[in-house]
Amino acid sequence: MTEVRVHPRGLCESDQVGAGTRVWAFAHVLAGAKIGRDCNICDGAFVEDGAVLGDNVTVKNATLVFRGVTCENDVFLGPNVVFTNDLRPRAHIKRGPDSLLLTKVRRGATLGAGVVVVCGTEIGEHSFAAAGAVVARDVPAHAFVAGNPARQKGWVCECGDPLTDDLSCAGCQAVYEQRSDDRGLRRRSA
Repeated sequence: MTEVRVHPRGLCESDQVGAGTRVWAFAHVLAGAKIGRDCNICDGAFVEDGAVLGDNVTVKNATLVFRGVTCENDVFLGPNVVFTNDLRPRAHIKRGPDSLLLTKVRRGATLGAGVVVVCGTEIGEHSFAAAGAVVARDVPAHAFVAGNPARQKGWVCECGDPLTDDLSCAGCQAVYEQRSDDRGLRRRSA
């Protein structure tokens, strides 16, 4: 099994990091962060105590993952993605972890470069937030969102290609349908 690799100029203080994970130069993972297997934490990224990353998560350069953020398996966080965890921050008021709002990024989701995620949101599985989007409310599974505030512009496949009007993928031929809980799409079974 491959060990955790920490660049000589990276800092990984957590003892809860899965095999095969790489922490690159000037990245900082605090003690108390939970990192899965085969993650890639790139230059200048910061992962705070209380943050959770599943397996195979990519955290690109200068991305900030604060306490209260959970990213499930196979999530891609583009460069300069920023999560928040307090809706009312004040320098003179120190709030405890219990007063922070939780954010969840579901399996396979992608957040493009420069995305800002306002705390208390859930980003659905295999959804895609375009570069520069400001995500201030929940994103349904397989939704493509863009803008400030982020608004849904369409649907995306697990492979990342846009879906056609009939919810099929021209690239990999997958077909989707609305989920019964009205929280986005799911892949139609064969």
